[in-house]
Amino acid sequence: MRGGRAFGRAAGWTLMMGLGGALSAATWTVSPEGPHSGLKAVLSAAAPHDSIRVLAGTYAEGTVTIDRPLTLLGVGGPVIDGGAQGHVLVITAPQVTVQGLVITGTLVSNLQDNAGIHVDGVDDVRIVDNELRNCFFAVHLSNVRRALISGNRILGDPATPETRRANGIHLWRCTDAVVQGNLADHHRDGIYFEFVTGSRIEGNTCRGNLRYGLHFMFSHRDDYADNEFVDNGAGVAVMFSHSIRMTGNRFLHNRGGSAYGLLLKEINDSELRGNTFTDNTTGLMVDGCNRVHAEGNTFRSNGWALRLFSNATGCTIAGNSFIGNTFDVSTNGDLMLNTLAANYWDRHLGYDLDRDGHGDVPYRPVGFFALLVERIPYAIIFSRSLFVTLLDQAERVIPSLSPAALKDDRPLMRPPHG
Repeated sequence: MRGGRAFGRAAGWTLMMGLGGALSAATWTVSPEGPHSGLKAVLSAAAPHDSIRVLAGTYAEGTVTIDRPLTLLGVGGPVIDGGAQGHVLVITAPQVTVQGLVITGTLVSNLQDNAGIHVDGVDDVRIVDNELRNCFFAVHLSNVRRALISGNRILGDPATPETRRANGIHLWRCTDAVVQGNLADHHRDGIYFEFVTGSRIEGNTCRGNLRYGLHFMFSHRDDYADNEFVDNGAGVAVMFSHSIRMTGNRFLHNRGGSAYGLLLKEINDSELRGNTFTDNTTGLMVDGCNRVHAEGNTFRSNGWALRLFSNATGCTIAGNSFIGNTFDVSTNGDLMLNTLAANYWDRHLGYDLDRDGHGDVPYRPVGFFALLVERIPYAIIFSRSLFVTLLDQAERVIPSLSPAALKDDRPLMRPPHG
């Protein structure tokens, strides 16, 4: 099931609840001035499907639990402070909406997954337009169906050491989730999916996270689209998953000794379309993948645009643009069971006598120096020297080291897009 249907279901129960329960539902108001000043007391007194408005102020009541279906709505940015006692807000009932709150004060622990908002084993939860400040985990869901996590600002402290940071949005064993329009800033991983199926990640910004902007593990039939991953330890890692669609994302400035815009590790039957990779140490790394189709992507000003390992099979790299990269393609072996087809290479100096838009002779994007650096990383210090340039040209004219199959038989003469 794709994310659009997940969103429809997540919203559907809200409409039904409004039609069926509007006549009996009550609205409560919590305010520092009273008459209701205690959030826990109102949550205990409210009936299922009531609404609770929380006015501006600071509410420091330790861990707060929502154990019945209702709407908790912040007005004016009220602060819910957990006082470092554990979780801040715990949801144990289905059909709960939490919106407009500022949440802080989780307990940092290496033994427990303490979170600003913790949801376990319930369905149809909506977490919308909140701000979570300096939480250990910010939003943590496990065994949840049809969750909507939308429009939240999840802000960590860049001065916090790695041992005191956890993930911004963390989903474990969830289905039909929609994660959209959130900012995840300065956590360990911005967004983390493990055993999550049929879900969608759309329009989020993940920046300044220590490890990954987005991290997939054992998650299948998921989409992520139109997200931005910038200045993370690494942009995105998708591992041990299948049937993943990755479209319209921007991987920007993810730099470091082992950094990349996107790592695909043992991914099967997936597609990568219309993405932009700019100024990453490695734009795209493909390791142990089968039948990945990459089309219409732009690789610009990266160290390595594409590292296509020889243990990948049946992958197709077609209709992409490679512009201004130090190395367009690199590999670590001779066996190459993948296809390069009709890409634009700015280093291609061939000709098009029949004017069909494609070069008349094959182009080999792997140079001698790229192969040398793959085997001897310290050789990178000779990059851009005249001697290296001559060796690369010689390898392309009379290939002796690069895999015979690693060539583009019909290189484009002009970029296919932007």
